[in-house]
Amino acid sequence: MFKHRLIIASLAVSLILSLLLTGCGQQKTQQSTPAATQSATPADKIKFNIGYLPAVGHVLYFVAKEKGFYEQEGLDVDLFQFTNSGEGLNAIKAGKLDAGSFGTAAPQVFISKGTPFVDIGGMQSEGHAVVTKPENAGQFTDIKSFVGKKVATVRLATGDAVWRSAMSKAGIDWKTQVTIQELDSPAAVLEAVKKGAADAGLVWVPFSEMAEQQGLKLVSWSAEHMDGHVCCRVVALNDKLKTNKEAYVRFSRANIRAYDFYINNQAETLDILSQYVKLDKELLKKATYSGHIHSIPDPDKKRFVAFWEAMKAAGYIQSDIDITKHINTDIYKTALDQLRQREPQNATYQKLDKDFVINNQ
Repeated sequence: MFKHRLIIASLAVSLILSLLLTGCGQQKTQQSTPAATQSATPADKIKFNIGYLPAVGHVLYFVAKEKGFYEQEGLDVDLFQFTNSGEGLNAIKAGKLDAGSFGTAAPQVFISKGTPFVDIGGMQSEGHAVVTKPENAGQFTDIKSFVGKKVATVRLATGDAVWRSAMSKAGIDWKTQVTIQELDSPAAVLEAVKKGAADAGLVWVPFSEMAEQQGLKLVSWSAEHMDGHVCCRVVALNDKLKTNKEAYVRFSRANIRAYDFYINNQAETLDILSQYVKLDKELLKKATYSGHIHSIPDPDKKRFVAFWEAMKAAGYIQSDIDITKHINTDIYKTALDQLRQREPQNATYQKLDKDFVINNQ
């Protein structure tokens, strides 16, 4: 009987030891898996200033800031708001900002005049519209309808450049056949149209939704004239990219993570966006997720070059500069590769990687 008890006790001890050892082995595996996919926050914090417009298309900045992605990637970020692209680009040129997104036409005009801006990423594509009074909407059936009209626009806005390019392709001399009023802001454009000082106006999201809210009618989108055109490229000075590449890679990682969040968490994204863009929630949702605007972090070299060529053909830019020397796709690709190593199963990163090959050949 005593011997039997010893055997049972011995088996019990063996079973307990076996379970403990197995449990330790399982615990080690469970802890190592997250460690392989997560990256520790860098020990240092790099100061980084970003310029933006209070527009839906700059949503990735807002998400990256409010969700703590910039901080987690080792950046101490301050966001600075501007009224128009010219103001923001001058701040980058003066060294007051490390990066910012102020259209595509605007930075390309600066580049054509010798400013060493470099496209390192995307922030918005498409998303510009023509608005008018409801009673005048029937007058704007196609691009040739603008001949003889007064049109209000924001100088250097991407939609303005796309519109002028479309007129040039249609054989219209926009310098003589259209009266163009260049104003300081999209809000000023809406006022000009409402007061009858302009027959039509060119604005961007969410001012297009605001125009409808204020009784105006939207008659066309910029994508109708240049499908998939880029807007709001993230640009920086070439010297800063050379001396502080690590900061820009961290910046790009945070923006890519913000993109993943933006496409998968609409409700919280809109909550964040509403802090920066003062608009009714329903209109904000319509503006952000209607399909007329896209916020993709890819630098999109192919379309950036195509935009440059279109601007030259339209007479918007006069330059023999090789625009490809003003595009850096390495920073974005490095950041994307690092994120894919962290999260190899992330579907968003997988798609961005495939799209990169297509967009940056």
